[in-house]
Amino acid sequence: MNYSETTRWLFSQLPLYQNVGKSAYKADLSKTLKLAKQLNHPEFKFKSVHVGGTNGKGSTAHMLASVLQEAGYKVGLYTSPHLKDYRERIRINGQMISKDFVVDFVAHNKSFFVSNSLSFFEMSVGMAFDYFAQQQVDIAVVEVGLGGRLDSTNILNPEVSVITNIGLDHTQFLGTTLEAIAVEKAGIIKPNTPIVIGETQPATETVFRAKATKEQASIYFADQLIDEINSTSLKGDYQIHNVRTVLQTVSILNTGSFIIPSQAIKHGLLKVTENTGLRGRWDVLCTSPKIICDTAHNREGLSLVFKQLSAEKFQRLHIVLGMVNDKDVSSLIGLFPKQAQYYFCKPNVPRGLEASELARIFNENGLEGLVCQSVKAALITAKQNASQDDVIYIGGSTFVVAEICLLYTSPSPRD
Repeated sequence: MNYSETTRWLFSQLPLYQNVGKSAYKADLSKTLKLAKQLNHPEFKFKSVHVGGTNGKGSTAHMLASVLQEAGYKVGLYTSPHLKDYRERIRINGQMISKDFVVDFVAHNKSFFVSNSLSFFEMSVGMAFDYFAQQQVDIAVVEVGLGGRLDSTNILNPEVSVITNIGLDHTQFLGTTLEAIAVEKAGIIKPNTPIVIGETQPATETVFRAKATKEQASIYFADQLIDEINSTSLKGDYQIHNVRTVLQTVSILNTGSFIIPSQAIKHGLLKVTENTGLRGRWDVLCTSPKIICDTAHNREGLSLVFKQLSAEKFQRLHIVLGMVNDKDVSSLIGLFPKQAQYYFCKPNVPRGLEASELARIFNENGLEGLVCQSVKAALITAKQNASQDDVIYIGGSTFVVAEICLLYTSPSPRD
């Protein structure tokens, strides 16, 4: 198989969460451990930082990788999902994993994958860890996929673990209260391993402190410890929380075997997109009219984005919006601006919510808009209706932003 055929197999051969949702979720580490043994345990062959949380874990992981790269280290970065190319998930110093490695890894291990019914995510984690081990990275920054305790990435023994914050997302898997979700996220807290909590939340602080005490892990609440904030190239106002988390994590790494000078921290935070290729976080795609996309898709994330959007200057606001069909749309309606023109669309994944159904829910709550045939059509229509002094916001789902990013070239593509 060539690269295209290989990725098609990865996406279609076995259940994939972004396509089918809950049925793809495997709350068990046994198959990941079996794969790790098959690969001769690559997870033990490199140092790592493990990053979980509800919102901001992707941004935090990219910032950490950028800072470590500026400090002169060979840095692996594993994140999910991707926006344009599967290889975005696995990078070293910003450069995506080669197509040849993806093809060869799948070809060599395909019979094992099939005979053991491995999930898409299990295969991807195995590929990332094997790649980082073979390439002998100095350290890898690894983002949790879903939850923490039973996530496939949780076979790592990191230098430091990070939990950015807790919000009500993926409740069908992780629980319906902040405390229950915190228990799952706290599963990445390891024995005698420092844990950084990005944001202190009354409902979850006790959970994290109890788990840290049980594991004899030093615990640090970044928002209680970090006052001075460095600037970052990531433009969302909400990034201030992630910067604090990064600074606290770097401080811990600096007490160990890593040397990360202040200049590396400064330059790393200012060159996140350039160094790591991060997209979709308050991503300004055009200035006339101003077009902004953001992957925020739950209550906490959308609240922060719309707060920042309300500070923008514009004559009219246009919102290109799509969601997935397992999202509780009604619970989010109150967050959306009433004075906006909406363009409803369906992201091109099986889980995509039909645009007509999304429009119906919004219309019943007094928010009017147009039903569009695709994400691309929705953006075209919004641009046709917008003046140069208007703002177009695109979001509601990572998959909507992914389709938009295909239309706009990355500022620093790295093959």
